[in-house]
Amino acid sequence: MRKWVFPILRLLVIAAIAVALVKLAFFADTAEAQDPAQPTGQVVEPQVPVALGTITNDVTLPGTVSPDAAVPVKAVAIGTVDEIFFAAGQTVTAGDKIYDIKVETILDPVETTDATGLVTITQPKPAISFEKVFAPADGVLSALTVIHGQSVAIGDITGQVAPPTYSVSGSLSPEQQYRLVTQPTEASITITNGPAPFTCTGLSISTPLAGADADAAGADTGAAPGGTGTTVSCAIPAEVTVFPGLAAQITIAGGKAENVLVVPTTAVKGSAETGVVWFALEDGTTEERPVTLGMNDGTSVQVVDGLAEGDLINQFVPGAVDPAMAGCTTMPDGSTVCDGSGVMIQ
Repeated sequence: MRKWVFPILRLLVIAAIAVALVKLAFFADTAEAQDPAQPTGQVVEPQVPVALGTITNDVTLPGTVSPDAAVPVKAVAIGTVDEIFFAAGQTVTAGDKIYDIKVETILDPVETTDATGLVTITQPKPAISFEKVFAPADGVLSALTVIHGQSVAIGDITGQVAPPTYSVSGSLSPEQQYRLVTQPTEASITITNGPAPFTCTGLSISTPLAGADADAAGADTGAAPGGTGTTVSCAIPAEVTVFPGLAAQITIAGGKAENVLVVPTTAVKGSAETGVVWFALEDGTTEERPVTLGMNDGTSVQVVDGLAEGDLINQFVPGAVDPAMAGCTTMPDGSTVCDGSGVMIQ
């Protein structure tokens, strides 16, 4: 056995291995061979299910602290300035008498007849009265442009009172306006390197009407074409210490929707009121389906109508760029370079 059987079996095993290697190397099965130029991978569109979720619609924008506009001091009568009680730079309280105006009222001529029947007309002296000009608000009398004896007329601006109050304001983009479906009345303010966040009230959103800034002759004021100029502003509480020019962050609560259908914003063509999604069919294809949209937090959007919980839709709108690949460029060698990172992805 050791002299003949085992050596023969060993030779047979070695021969079988050699034959198998030769077949694999030179006689591959042509029926199973693949064309190396034919791609074997498949591109599969990622899909996401429609699910219930909560959307908190907070709109955040940068703002700046600024003092409230000065209140003008206006003359209330036609006459001359008589006595001035405050000087520019002094603190005043609403209702304080700043100066008064000497008003001369021309009286009607007086006609008299003596015993002989002679008629005499005399002009009496003008009646003298004094009209008081009061401070229109609390603050500092930042300007007073009248002096004793100066003539004034009703409505003339003769000074300014700078109030000790401040406001924070910022610009609201048209896209952010879509997210404010209701008119908010307050906002949360965070002052950079300042006190803890606080709530400001009396929030106002204003957009100047077309032509509102033009002069009487219809001159162009130089506003940027197409600019909306929409401004958000609200009053800072008196107990909060701030200074002009401080940077701030304005957070406006546009509402909260709980237990509603939500999908990624990347899956919807359109972001306000109406949109289109690509609905996954049972045969593996997709179809466009219109949907009604609700709140949008910038990442997810509420679907009010058009889809049901559990429906599958494409995660990305066809032709849209994956946000993760934004700023990336495909090179001629097939590699991808992403701006800012310097990383090449093969």
